[in-house]
Amino acid sequence: MEISPIKDTLRIALVGDYNPDIVAHQAIPLAIDDAAAVLELVADYDWLTTSDISSSEDLVGYDAIWVVPGSPYRHLEGALIAIRYARENSIPFLGTCGGFQHAILEYARNVLGWIDAAHAETDTTGRMVIAPLTCSLVEKTDDIELRANTLIAKAYGRDVISEGYHCNYGVSEDFAAELESGDLRVTGWDEAGDIRAIELVTHPFFVGTLFQHERGALAGKPVPLVQAMLRAARGLTLATARPSTMKLRAARVLPRRQPSSA
Repeated sequence: MEISPIKDTLRIALVGDYNPDIVAHQAIPLAIDDAAAVLELVADYDWLTTSDISSSEDLVGYDAIWVVPGSPYRHLEGALIAIRYARENSIPFLGTCGGFQHAILEYARNVLGWIDAAHAETDTTGRMVIAPLTCSLVEKTDDIELRANTLIAKAYGRDVISEGYHCNYGVSEDFAAELESGDLRVTGWDEAGDIRAIELVTHPFFVGTLFQHERGALAGKPVPLVQAMLRAARGLTLATARPSTMKLRAARVLPRRQPSSA
C-alpha cells in the first residue's frame, strides 16, 4: 500500500460543546493557529458538539481529534464514539481535562471490559474510574513530572513542567493500578503521585492530560502538545487506517463548522 505524502493542510475535529465563556475554548483556536504557523501548514478545525456525533462516520475525513474541556458533555456517547474512533483507527488524539477523563472511561469500558465503568460527575452507580479529587484543581497551577522517553516528555523537551487546571475530577485510586497493566500508561504525575497524563503506547499519538496546557496560548506561549498532535496528523499515512475507513475518507468532504455562541 502506498504511503500518502506529508500533508500541508489538516482538518481537526474539536469534540465538545462550545462555550465562549470557557477559557480553554478561547485558547484552543489560538493554540492550533500558533502550532500550524510554527510547522508551516494549514490547520482547519471544526467544533463538533457531542450531540452532532452519533456514529464514527461523523468523524471521517479528520486528520486529528481533540476532545476538549467542558464536561459534563451534552451527549456522553458522542464523546466516547470520537475517542474510540481515534483509538481504533490510529487517528492522532488529544484529550484535555474532560477529554482526558473520558478517554480513560472509554478505555475501561471498551478495552478492559468494565461495562459498568462510571464517571462520578454524571453517574451514581457503577465502578467509578473517574472520581472527585481530594482537593479541587479549579484555577490551580502545579508541577507535573513526566515519564522519560514518552510522547509528552519529547514534546516538552523536559521531565518536569508546570501547567494550569480547571477541574474537580480525576482518576480514582481503585482504577489507577489498572493503568500499569495495559497499553494505556501513566506518563505524568503531580508531586503527590496522582495521575495527570496518559498515553496509549500502541497508538502513533494518543495523549490525554488532566491539565489544560492549551491555556498557554492566551499568554502567547507555544503549546508543545498541540504542535506534536499536528506533526502526527501531518505524517498520517493510509497504512495506519482500516481499509473501510480509507474508502470513506477519500469519498467524503466535510463542510467547515463554526462554533455557536448560543
